[in-house]
Amino acid sequence: MPNPRLATRYAKSLVDLSIERNQLEAVYADMQFLQQVVKASRDFVNLLRSPIVTADKKQSIIDAIVKNKISDLTEAFTKLLVNKGREGDMPEIVTAFIDQYNVIKDIHKVKLTTATPVGDELKDAIIAKVKREANLQNIELEAKVDESLIGGFVLEFNNNLVDASVLRDLKDISKQFKERNVFVQNIR
Repeated sequence: MPNPRLATRYAKSLVDLSIERNQLEAVYADMQFLQQVVKASRDFVNLLRSPIVTADKKQSIIDAIVKNKISDLTEAFTKLLVNKGREGDMPEIVTAFIDQYNVIKDIHKVKLTTATPVGDELKDAIIAKVKREANLQNIELEAKVDESLIGGFVLEFNNNLVDASVLRDLKDISKQFKERNVFVQNIR
């Protein structure tokens, strides 16, 4: 069972230690790598959370995956998680670390969802527009494709949602027809 409070505390400890040792950027890169591993392999997450697999076996699998790919500090941290029986919380801890890093560096995540893939030129234009309109300096754009949007885009940032998709327009029209046919009333 994911525990966000625990994940935040472990991530905060790692952030503080990495700042103290001047390794924040290296540990951040390690956390991005671990996040990619977690997103790419559902089996890896299931293994971490499995009560059947022993801690030694989990540690050897983690070591095999991250060997020569992460810093000594992050490697020691993963061993601490396994020793404390908290390896199942690793995905949440990694996400919490990245979130705390973004707060420290004043980086704002912007999610762009479109019906078809967009080019770098359009991504740059969107970043520039968001910077100008929302007065944000550091933006990290995450582009995603969702064909169900049919057309247009959905933009999410700082708890704001801009939905300019064809799917939303069609849902709005459908809702208007279901309520009562407002258009027929306006004709009479």
